[in-house]
Amino acid sequence: MAQPVWQDDEWESADGLKLHYRDYPGGEGKPPLLCLHGLTRNARDFAPLAERFAGEWRMIVPEMRGRGDSEYGRDGSSYNLPTYVDDVVRLLQQLDVGSVAVVGTSMGGLMAMFIAQAKAWPLAGVALNDIGPDLEPEGVARIREYVGQGGSYETWMHAARALRESNGSAHPTFGLSEWIAFAKQLMCISGNGRITFDYDMRVAESLQNNDAGIGLDLWPAYRSLAGMPLLVLRGELSDLISQATVEAMQGEVLGAKAVTVPGVGHPPLLGEPAAQEAIAAWLADIA
Repeated sequence: MAQPVWQDDEWESADGLKLHYRDYPGGEGKPPLLCLHGLTRNARDFAPLAERFAGEWRMIVPEMRGRGDSEYGRDGSSYNLPTYVDDVVRLLQQLDVGSVAVVGTSMGGLMAMFIAQAKAWPLAGVALNDIGPDLEPEGVARIREYVGQGGSYETWMHAARALRESNGSAHPTFGLSEWIAFAKQLMCISGNGRITFDYDMRVAESLQNNDAGIGLDLWPAYRSLAGMPLLVLRGELSDLISQATVEAMQGEVLGAKAVTVPGVGHPPLLGEPAAQEAIAAWLADIA
């Protein structure tokens, strides 16, 4: 199977940063898929989704400031949800697209809720990947423990083993080849030739206050998604969003569809068959 082709391009933030995005062409007559990654992730997160849907749908995959090939913020205080939303809206304005369908993983899902609440851009539908308006303390504590800790590795094998130690509970079925692929998704080769995480460690500062959505009442933002095709994905082993929260979300927004991705924790990687079939059904409601 041929790998999907994308174009690398950039846009500029209000404070003058050069930010990077991938643009997978296709999908004439359909709203583009706007794919928003998680707190420490990058555009590579959506490669599995692109293998299934690129071409049939245009996919716009921005990298938030401080991640991947986007410039790092000049001030750590700029790593916050309102700034990310403003950055993304500026990209959509540059591309001059109409309504978009958002696939938001973790922090990206919070961004989708904030976009809807602020009416910052018209949305054709939203798929929330392992995120909701109530966050479990256990998952929040785990994220606070590892974000911003840095670390560098001599080889991809060393990096993979480190990831297995820190993330093994989320992906209990991974073998060594999967851990190496996961490492290449999360990390990059730094200027000194060592392998490091592909984000600015100052991103962790947002976890010490409400800038990452922690501690906020997110239910009003979530309710803003009413009236559009809405999908809630939850990893069966997730420690960040509970099944009870998913059920409450369905009660608050009638018609919201929920799918559990078996055998994975936070977050599903979107290559899982259950995740892809759920997203295909969600897209069918949008097309």
